[in-house]
Amino acid sequence: MGFGPLIVVVIIVLILLANAINILQEYERAVVFRLGRFVGVRGPGFVLIIPFIERIVRVSLRVVTLDVPTQDVITRDNVSVQVNAVVYFRVMEPEKAIIEVQDYQFATSQISQTTLRSVVGSVELDGLLSERDKLNKELQAIIDKQTDPWGIKVSTVEIKHVDLPKDMQRAMARQAESERDRRARVINAMGEYQAAEKLVAAAQLMEKSGITIQLRYLQTLSEIAAEHNSTTLFPIPIDLFKPFLNLFKGERVAANVNPEGFITNDDEEEGEKA
Repeated sequence: MGFGPLIVVVIIVLILLANAINILQEYERAVVFRLGRFVGVRGPGFVLIIPFIERIVRVSLRVVTLDVPTQDVITRDNVSVQVNAVVYFRVMEPEKAIIEVQDYQFATSQISQTTLRSVVGSVELDGLLSERDKLNKELQAIIDKQTDPWGIKVSTVEIKHVDLPKDMQRAMARQAESERDRRARVINAMGEYQAAEKLVAAAQLMEKSGITIQLRYLQTLSEIAAEHNSTTLFPIPIDLFKPFLNLFKGERVAANVNPEGFITNDDEEEGEKA
């Protein structure tokens, strides 16, 4: 009978110690309330409180990854899109995160959803697709400003997916194909223009030096011989026949002129016909 009260006292002491002793991790802080009033932030490590008089609320200081659900948004140019995002934030002031807002994670999620719809709805579709970094920074600045009174720091906001309607996807695919075709045509035209310039320069250079024509002729023969053709054509430059043509022309002129220097009847007839 004498050990009964002692056992009860031991059990009560153990219960009080279990409620009084708290071990907090390095990333945790304890917001302490004494009789309902805030008295401070403690931790990490060993934290001792007065049972039934003081109460603690654990707050994690690690970065929280918040997935913003998909939002149906109409852009400024009246295109319906579905957009979702991810928000990275952490608690900087635990007392504000507990006292100033009921559930800081839920509140941050709601603020992120409304801000995402507002920002995406204020831009056109082309801006949404091409200026993703600018929109991310704008979202981060707005959400961070709105959550600052809660002791929360928003470090990064990233738009993950932008889902377009099927007809809009087909229209953008056609536009991209037309753009690629235009670039191909421009590149082809530029290539032909540059090749023509080089050919003109080569022709002018060959015109200045007759030996270059002969070298080109020998190179052509070498290329034809490398093809193993059964029939080989030998192009002969016209320059090789110029001396003979000039000699023939001179003899013809001499035959049509008499010793006195007058033109013969054949030349007169040819002149009258002309």
